[in-house]
Amino acid sequence: MKKPIMPRWTRFLPSLGLLLLAGCNMTLLDPKGQVGVDIKGIILIATWLMLLVVVPVIVLTLAFAWKYRASNKSATYTPDWSHSTKIEVVVWLIPCIIIVVLGYITWKSSHDLDPYKPLESNVKPITVEAVALNWKWLFIYPELKIATVNQLALPVNTPVNFKITSDSIMNSFFIPQLGSMVYAMAGMETKLHLIANEAGTYDGMSANYSGGGFSGMKFKAVAMSNFEFDAWVAKVRTSERQLAAADYKVLAKPSEAEPVAFYGKVEDGLYTGILHQYMGTDGRAMAREGFDGGPVCTSRNTLGEERVSMATPAKPALGAQS
Repeated sequence: MKKPIMPRWTRFLPSLGLLLLAGCNMTLLDPKGQVGVDIKGIILIATWLMLLVVVPVIVLTLAFAWKYRASNKSATYTPDWSHSTKIEVVVWLIPCIIIVVLGYITWKSSHDLDPYKPLESNVKPITVEAVALNWKWLFIYPELKIATVNQLALPVNTPVNFKITSDSIMNSFFIPQLGSMVYAMAGMETKLHLIANEAGTYDGMSANYSGGGFSGMKFKAVAMSNFEFDAWVAKVRTSERQLAAADYKVLAKPSEAEPVAFYGKVEDGLYTGILHQYMGTDGRAMAREGFDGGPVCTSRNTLGEERVSMATPAKPALGAQS
């Protein structure tokens, strides 16, 4: 039977995969912040440790297949062979050493890169309250009393303390080139500490599927100099838009491909109201504008430290129903 002859061009098909990879942007391996640099280091160390096993196995598989091929009459034929202490030591000892090393790295990095752990810096950090909406991101700067939608500005070499929650559906907050991903959940507050060490514009996203508009739930994180950041703040403050509880209700309605928006003034305690909108003084549903304080939930970080979302006791706001 004659074997079918494949066209010559088919031998180049494997190289097409390289063309597809040419369009990829490996942002995790191109970090622009210290947290991202540390995470990249862990990825590379884990990869090299994995290759210590994978590469020798591939090489030995090819070597054995060649040495013990049917046409090699000089190869030793031992059909009753069943045990080798030397081989047992190698195949068990090396993986065990790798596991111990990986275990130590995992334990140490889990504490060093705890998202709740503030970054060490001589520069005063800024606070950003991030709210995941359907399908957009709201960023509130409580100290500056401004807010933005789908644009996050931060000064270079300045730690940023994120407080993160969701209006409804569970999402995740992720800026790949700056560092860790943290989930955003309704009625709960998670924390994240990042820093941008280089000026630039970085992609931010939700990495957790949250419905029809999920693919467009992206934002830009713009790292800039202190002078540029001050100018940006002044620009946002010129916006006539204000963000109070009533405005937030409109903004929170589901929408896709939401353009960047600036709010020159933000109602005090708005983030707290968003965080507590599903909680009451007795743990039941609470109106968004009805309360201005009180603990929502307690969680623990990798250091075993207890984290309470709010420390002030809950109390009804003026005019709220009891």
